[in-house]
Amino acid sequence: MSDSHPPAPPAPSEEAQPLGAPLAPTASDSPAGPSSPTVEERRAELAALAARPSYLFFGVLASLTLAADIGSKAWAELTLSQRTLLDPSIVVIKDHLFFTLAYNRGGAWGLLQNESENLRRPFFLIVSALAIAFIVSLYHRLTTQQRALQWGLPLVLGGALGNLSDRITRSSVIDFIDYRAVWVEKMNAAVAKLYTGWSVTDHWPTFNVADIAICIGVGLMAVDMVTSKRGAAATRQSRPAT
Repeated sequence: MSDSHPPAPPAPSEEAQPLGAPLAPTASDSPAGPSSPTVEERRAELAALAARPSYLFFGVLASLTLAADIGSKAWAELTLSQRTLLDPSIVVIKDHLFFTLAYNRGGAWGLLQNESENLRRPFFLIVSALAIAFIVSLYHRLTTQQRALQWGLPLVLGGALGNLSDRITRSSVIDFIDYRAVWVEKMNAAVAKLYTGWSVTDHWPTFNVADIAICIGVGLMAVDMVTSKRGAAATRQSRPAT
């Protein structure tokens, strides 16, 4: 008696299946089985990643703005503090632009300058922290088409960090750019007609590099708002009526 067994019949192949018979489902065809993304889905993912602005550009521009502000303030404090009361300023443009050292304990136009340190310091620290958080979160939602905001937000961030560092280290902000002009006097005269007690002067409040960066950044944010509204209006007009 032999121990061998008759050979098993061969497994049916796709060629052996009758015409019109459905193929056996595979793991990839199963709803519960793993599925790899299609080429179109992968392209959509890559396009979404490419549409986001570069955080490297954001960090570099904010860092350069911060470095320019800190460096200019250090120069101003070192150089201008050595000048006498009779000649406290460096004349850059006669009768218009000077470098004069000043310490601002408040905000823009001396906001809260006369308030106590217990109120003023926490207020500006909290406002600065909220502004920085808002800038970072807003940059995360930008697209590559919003070029004005891609430049504006890091400029505002660098300027905010520059003034914040002053408030942390010395409780006041170093200002040294002193500007005077006839149009400033006319503007103050117009404001004085609306607000009693407003000082009429040709002197613009002393400012620094951080303030310049913040103003430019805010201006670019305004440009983005205008261009975004125009783009949205143009898109609505180009859509066919249904």
